[in-house]
Amino acid sequence: MTETQQRRDVGPPGSGSDEKSTLTAFLDYLRDAVAAKARGLDDEKGRTPGVPSGTSVLGLVKHLTAAELYWFAWAFEGADIAHPDFGMELTAEDDADTLLAAYRAAVERSNEIIARCDDVTRPCARAAGKADVVHTLRWVLVHMIEETARHAGHADILREQADGVVGR
Repeated sequence: MTETQQRRDVGPPGSGSDEKSTLTAFLDYLRDAVAAKARGLDDEKGRTPGVPSGTSVLGLVKHLTAAELYWFAWAFEGADIAHPDFGMELTAEDDADTLLAAYRAAVERSNEIIARCDDVTRPCARAAGKADVVHTLRWVLVHMIEETARHAGHADILREQADGVVGR
């Protein structure tokens, strides 16, 4: 793609039949937006920070992978996993393919956890977050929509800075 080319934008999902399916559809829509920003971006450009804080497209993918694991597996389900590192620092082993595969796996795991819960008012197994509060699945879904949407916007800008690609 050249600098002037755009990716086709995809509109948000339609109405779901219930609250959980609506929230999950919007979260999946945003997850796909983040992954789309990282796909096709070479590793060097994907690792290059676009802002003084050091944020990069691939760093955002790494961060969102940790957020998926933290909120759905560790906090909500209570899985016996290591507390995820929310940092965006990349190691020498981190490349676009590996990071996107890890993100896809975390999203699949999260969606399996969500699917097993029939009540969005069910509380998390663990207190979590900066306030160390026991939240509900509804809160976790809304928080992850907010978190993923914010970083999808960041990724959109960083991708345009990296190689000129705009749109979804």
